[in-house]
Amino acid sequence: MKFIKILFILFLPTLLWSEVFTPLDVLNTQRILDIDTSVEGKIAYTLWVQRKPAEEAGSAYRELHLYDPASGSSRAFIKGQVSISSPAFSPDGRQIAFLSRRENQKKTQIWVIPVDGGEAVPVSDSPTSVSTFRWHPDGRSIYYLAETAPTEREEALKEKGYEFTYFEENLKHRNLYRLVLDIEPSKGEQVTSGITLWDFEFNKDGSMIAFSASPKNLIDHRYAFRKIYLLRQGEDQWIQLTDNPGKLGNYAFSPDNTRLAYTGALTQNDHAVSQAYVIRLDTQKELNLTPRDFRGHIEWVAWKDNDTVVYRAGEETATTLSTVAADGGERDIWLSSLNTGFVFENLSQSNDWTHVAMVGESPTMISDVFYWQPGNDPQKATDINPWLKDRKLGKQVVYSYKARDNEKVEGLLIYPVDYTENETVPLVVVVHGGPESHYSNGWVTRYSTPGQVLAGKGYAVFYPNYRSSTGYGVDFAMTGFNDAAGTEFDDIADGITALVKDKIADPERVGLGGGSYGGFASAWFASYYTEKVKAVCMFVGISNLISKRGTTDIPYEELYVHSGKKLEDMWEQSLKRSPIYYAHQSQTAVLILGGKADTRVHPSQSIEFYRRLVMNDHPAVRLVQYPGEGHGNARQPGRIDVLYRQLMWYDWYVKELNPLDGPMPPLDISDQYGLELP
Repeated sequence: MKFIKILFILFLPTLLWSEVFTPLDVLNTQRILDIDTSVEGKIAYTLWVQRKPAEEAGSAYRELHLYDPASGSSRAFIKGQVSISSPAFSPDGRQIAFLSRRENQKKTQIWVIPVDGGEAVPVSDSPTSVSTFRWHPDGRSIYYLAETAPTEREEALKEKGYEFTYFEENLKHRNLYRLVLDIEPSKGEQVTSGITLWDFEFNKDGSMIAFSASPKNLIDHRYAFRKIYLLRQGEDQWIQLTDNPGKLGNYAFSPDNTRLAYTGALTQNDHAVSQAYVIRLDTQKELNLTPRDFRGHIEWVAWKDNDTVVYRAGEETATTLSTVAADGGERDIWLSSLNTGFVFENLSQSNDWTHVAMVGESPTMISDVFYWQPGNDPQKATDINPWLKDRKLGKQVVYSYKARDNEKVEGLLIYPVDYTENETVPLVVVVHGGPESHYSNGWVTRYSTPGQVLAGKGYAVFYPNYRSSTGYGVDFAMTGFNDAAGTEFDDIADGITALVKDKIADPERVGLGGGSYGGFASAWFASYYTEKVKAVCMFVGISNLISKRGTTDIPYEELYVHSGKKLEDMWEQSLKRSPIYYAHQSQTAVLILGGKADTRVHPSQSIEFYRRLVMNDHPAVRLVQYPGEGHGNARQPGRIDVLYRQLMWYDWYVKELNPLDGPMPPLDISDQYGLELP
């Protein structure tokens, strides 16, 4: 009996620690990604499974799973060390096609597997990777997009070492190909040329194809210059259908083939998709269905029937699904996260809307599939992370406050686990990127934004939807246009002030972090607003608006929806809204993290900020770069390091209040990675 008591005492600390959400839990988290619904209501989805620390470095695995509402059960279809994306049922529901690259393949190809079981087989043999595909409604063919293949001459030059980069020249278009299903994999028949396609959709009988395209195969062109075109069966030429002024979202044919619904920006300067439109195919007359002064952003559109459009929107921290007459009128909210208890995305439905699938999450649910038959409540179809119910989480609420100009601003606040009212605690502010993004009231803990881990360590964690965020209407989102680091970042500072005033945050123990535009905010608070924060974690962030415009891969997107003017017309403003301009006054511990292969925010942005701080004798700055990583870390070594390193940085300078001019946290933290090392 004494031996049993001793064992209990020895294991008690481990049991208590396991009650809160830990870094290891972040690394064990699984998520739902792609989803598709068959005519019978079966749901195919991909499951994102992270690699273990000691595995070969690489992106997470993506397994194929199948849910059957008739039995109420889900089963793994293809699992293990695989990477599967874009599952799509054949029109008759008997087969699932998907994208994958097997070990013996150099390029991503289309595979097909019978729903009743059997081996998956490749059906495409494209010389370049397939980026997206669709089943033709006849079920006998598949259309796909892939880049033009290199010529024999180009391959020969490459083999001899004469492969050079002609920057943004000699680009290869993304073309549409038709693939007739046969016994052997096929390269397919090329349908388009001379223009780059990004996605496409069939009408109900396959007699028409709508596709979005841009003049060049550049990500910047995808953002800034994409239009929708219409190609009719048997014709070689397509017509331009839309002249949308800015960003473009998804689109869908009406069941009677007379109209096309699509989502897009309101103006060229609208930095995100925000509106629902319907355009007639015969006259090209267009109608905006978005409610007037809509305090939200419409992000996805579909048809319920010939006369009714369905759209999903982010509305403040909620998500909604609404219906509206295709000729205009008042909308009806069909589904709302305020009633379901979870925010939802990635909707997929049968043609008659009798079967609907979606991915849902909530403050206490990471990611699961939901099955919905309209008229009934959505039913949870999976339990991807069952261990989560054994964790003690910090309470997550929508927190609102008044900014200095009296504008209402809100965000998500996670209280520390077992928080006592009026207890002032350390605070970490997590700033989203974009800024064309916002936090919905779902699960917000990730490797770079570890809210529930911090809550388990005694921090309050605030995720602000500062002005420039989506979800609050176009006017709210446009606040930062030609005003980078202005009102938008003042809102964040005012949020810190409000949390201090409400006796939640300790003003002497505040940290702040974020990625991309959130990294920009991190650098801004480490310099301009340095008195507000003890430490920041700047991840793939911006430090110099002048050099950023010359090194990013989206210069036109930046011009049209962010700065609004050419650099020559705003040199001084760009300089004085750059964190490097104020770096000399920093009294904040600065951890800078980023990928060495980032084309969106060039690694030089991190180096410039580091240099300005060091050259001004800053005693607590560290720059860590991740080889081969881009705008965010995809492989597990970099994700693990970012997670543990920023937690240590906050503990060191925010929670423990170690002096800025003292020793920094350990450089080598590999003992936390979960590896067996000498």
